[in-house]
Amino acid sequence: MALLTVSAKGRITLTRDLLQHLGIKPGEPVNLEKLSGGELRIRARHQPGNIGDFFHALDGRSIVRRPLTIEEMSTIAVAGWSRERGDKR
Repeated sequence: MALLTVSAKGRITLTRDLLQHLGIKPGEPVNLEKLSGGELRIRARHQPGNIGDFFHALDGRSIVRRPLTIEEMSTIAVAGWSRERGDKR
């Protein structure tokens, strides 16, 4: 567990280790969810990639910081399929 300090402006700074664990870089967005009992959940908010990223993640030619989730794979596949069909989703 990491111990962070809240600044006078109400901000916290994530350590390099925590950023790497989330698979994000400084300036990238994160999602913050309020949980019961005064807890928060922070998750990386990755932008959907393209269909090439998906296939290269499978063949090992892509450098992926972390494994893709099923939801991310679905988002990439739908976006690629929509572009092939000419849909404007």
